[in-house]
Amino acid sequence: MAQWVAIIPADRWASERLFHHDTLTVAGSAAVPPAAGDEVLLVAAGAPPSVVALGIVAGKQSRAAHGTPEVEVAYTRRSFDAPVPADGLPLDASVSEVDEEVFRSYAGRLIGDRDKQTWLVSLDLPIEAASPAEAVRQFWSYVLELGPAELPTFVSPSGDELAMQAFVLGEEANLDPEEDEED
Repeated sequence: MAQWVAIIPADRWASERLFHHDTLTVAGSAAVPPAAGDEVLLVAAGAPPSVVALGIVAGKQSRAAHGTPEVEVAYTRRSFDAPVPADGLPLDASVSEVDEEVFRSYAGRLIGDRDKQTWLVSLDLPIEAASPAEAVRQFWSYVLELGPAELPTFVSPSGDELAMQAFVLGEEANLDPEEDEED
């Protein structure tokens, strides 16, 4: 079994932070490709690049419709909210092989996958409609149209609703206009 570093492009990273996916397809390598079962450090492109997850190669390398090699990686641990700086990792190619010791060093520093707890997540929209069913249809239309860039989502630990936080685009957001005025 080999160990690899795979880069998640910035546009795909934005999607990964917003939506839960079990697998991720990344650009492959023209050289020796990763094999099914190989371990992967997933690095989010950006400034600075950071290790954000671990995975295993879910299948052998394939080719996309445009002929570019691709590798499907199944997540085994996510650390999206506590990434590790990717200093010293080979980031000059979309997929690069790394030494097992280097791999274990980074893998050991990823926090991710703590004990799970129940969260209350809500999105409240005032909607005028002729019936409850029509209100629901309009709600889903707004969600699809506006999406996570414009609609704040509220989350709190179950049983501690006073700890509610707002999130926009997958990141905590301050929606208190009085606090904005103080700055």
